[in-house]
Amino acid sequence: MLGGSALWFRHGLRLHDNPALHSALEDKTVPFFPIFIFDGETAGTKVVGYNRMRYLLEALEDLDNQFKKYGGRLIVMKGTPHVIFRRLWEEFGITKLCFEQDCEPVWRARDDAVKAACRETGVVCREHVSHTLWEPDTVIRYNGGIPPLTYQMFLHTVSTIGDPPRPVSDLDLTGVNFGVLPDFFYQEFTVFDKVPKPEDLGVHLDREDIRMIRWVGGETAALHQMQQRLQVEYETFCRGSYLPTHGNPDLLGPPISLSPALRFGCLSVRRFYWAVQDLFQQVHQGRLSGSQFITGQLIWREYFYTMSVNNPNYGQMGGNPICLDIPWKTPEGDELTRWIEGRTGFPFIDAAMRQLRSEGWLHHVLRNTVASFLTRGTLWLSWEHGLNHFLKYLLDADWSVCAGNWMWVSSSAFEALLDSSECACPVRLGRRLDPGGDYVRRYVPELARVPVNYIYEPWKAPIDVQERANCIIGKDYPAPMVNHLDAAARNRNNMKELRRILEKAPPHCCPSSEEEIRRFMWLNDDTESEISTS
Repeated sequence: MLGGSALWFRHGLRLHDNPALHSALEDKTVPFFPIFIFDGETAGTKVVGYNRMRYLLEALEDLDNQFKKYGGRLIVMKGTPHVIFRRLWEEFGITKLCFEQDCEPVWRARDDAVKAACRETGVVCREHVSHTLWEPDTVIRYNGGIPPLTYQMFLHTVSTIGDPPRPVSDLDLTGVNFGVLPDFFYQEFTVFDKVPKPEDLGVHLDREDIRMIRWVGGETAALHQMQQRLQVEYETFCRGSYLPTHGNPDLLGPPISLSPALRFGCLSVRRFYWAVQDLFQQVHQGRLSGSQFITGQLIWREYFYTMSVNNPNYGQMGGNPICLDIPWKTPEGDELTRWIEGRTGFPFIDAAMRQLRSEGWLHHVLRNTVASFLTRGTLWLSWEHGLNHFLKYLLDADWSVCAGNWMWVSSSAFEALLDSSECACPVRLGRRLDPGGDYVRRYVPELARVPVNYIYEPWKAPIDVQERANCIIGKDYPAPMVNHLDAAARNRNNMKELRRILEKAPPHCCPSSEEEIRRFMWLNDDTESEISTS
């Protein structure tokens, strides 16, 4: 019985700002087992597309390469976590198991089973908060035992708690005694000699690989991307503004978002939060106070985590106390499939949906656009369909954050949006955000030769124009699946009737102000004509 400790990687796929790693290595002389377990669900692998799985595996490979520099390995296995850790106790007498908190309720049964096994065997179980800035349970306690129902209430609550902790120091792995599994572990469990590829786990490309942008997973890439992002933020702060992509998002340029790295924990949210805050203070020399606006997207992430933590039905309508029960219609024919595959006949929608499936990414303004189109904007289908699709394909899709966004945009959890008669028009919004049609031409190549004045409404092009463009509507590219203006008008009437029925709606999440709505939906003051459907 050698003793030792185990570090269980789930999210938090990094070595920097990893308090669980510090805890596991308090004694470097005993065997240390860094482990990732494929149990069919961990890290979002229950429903997963090729890009998401590849990003995860690249993150694991990056960890493995870093451990190899110090004579160790990341142990990658298939199995049931509590069974594996019990066997480690039986064979090695491990005395400590450490891991980063996964606060979402979807992980609770898994973690409870592991904690129970640790209690039965006498193994010390240490869970550390570092995937979020504040511990959600602490926020709820400070808010009187209930989650804050508005974003502004959340901001007020965390202001009473105080600043989030700063990152812990990096740890020197020199001299760590890495544990090695005996041969019989390879017989009892599936233990990989090297980090597998997606195909080894039964995940394959479901369409031709036409990626224009290649996302790379792992801590090494994430830290490099953060430095690039901080340079963008620095230049923005020097100009006296913030949120550089908010007003005029670049749909074609290389993405500067760090959300996939944050979602898998390849980048510490605390490292990024404090790097941005410190940079702001450095630029302005204390003349301006750092507001929540400069890290607003990180705070929204925290808010959605906190709203979900005690709500196992957060990702669905049924039994979800914060979600309005909107009577969405059942999908008819292939309309849901056409939305998923980017064959709606609306070029801006189709370009976005094809980018999502091929690259695993969409700019936030595009997410709002396709979500509005699926739900209250046009098709009047449940946001649950959209959530399931995003969870499979979107690289940064956290269960809580993704579900929160879908409830937001579909008006399912936000009364003020339900009161609004505006919804994003895929034609006008496309013209504003991509006036030359370059984004559409990239992801919908059959429209590449369509003149710019018809690129967002190709069905209006005369037949001779369609012939010259080698794109006959209804043959080479589909006609619109619905009349958007008629559908939008019908949906507005539906919302009006819902408002009448729900005059005394039960307490549920709602925006704090119209300004908050505009920030969340990435709408400038000049977007009234683009979002109007009249």
